[in-house]
Amino acid sequence: MADINPVLLSAIAGFTCALAFAAVPGPINLTILNEGARRGFRWAILIGLGATVMDCIYCGISFTGFAEFFHNKLVKATMQLFSFVFLLFLGFKFLLAQSVHMSTKLDTAAEKIEARLEQKLHPHSAFMTGFVRVLGNLGVLLAWVVWSAALLAHDWVGDSLGARAACVGGVFSGAMVWFLVLSYTISRGHGKFSEKTMLRLQHYSGIALIIAGCFAGANIIWHLARHKL
Repeated sequence: MADINPVLLSAIAGFTCALAFAAVPGPINLTILNEGARRGFRWAILIGLGATVMDCIYCGISFTGFAEFFHNKLVKATMQLFSFVFLLFLGFKFLLAQSVHMSTKLDTAAEKIEARLEQKLHPHSAFMTGFVRVLGNLGVLLAWVVWSAALLAHDWVGDSLGARAACVGGVFSGAMVWFLVLSYTISRGHGKFSEKTMLRLQHYSGIALIIAGCFAGANIIWHLARHKL
């Protein structure tokens, strides 16, 4: 990884994370499925665009908060280990899921916040619908806090402003690629993304997370061997 340009590596890391994260069934995907089949491609992709913009804002906030945090070697090493375990845990959770609906207390709290925001902001446009739904989803913010911490801890995103900006740009591109495919498919034929298909995509996301976890573990081993610890 040392031979890869840090900015390019950051962009690839952001793209990959966003693509895997966006494919996990959730409120935005379900909204696009329903609205895309009823109102067409343009409406669906604008929902995805609004969601992606808010995703990038949360991602940028997370990087800003953690930029200086990982200069401490002990903290960095601890986070490397935590992210390795967390990625494997989340990956196996998605892979072994029997349903696309895995409700948690956090999901319930997020739904209440989303409902309050929608009552106050009254999002009528497709863009604002996607934007507000991600804005009120605590799970998305928490996910980006964990993702950004993991990316920084493993040096997949550099310390420079350019590297972090490249990662956010990669997040935007990765999420939009997924929403583009989803919006186009659902607008061309309702039913192609059934609950069974969404569950399969969730399993694929789980596999991707497990691979990322193994890669994180290999990165830890490489650092240990490099420093002869």
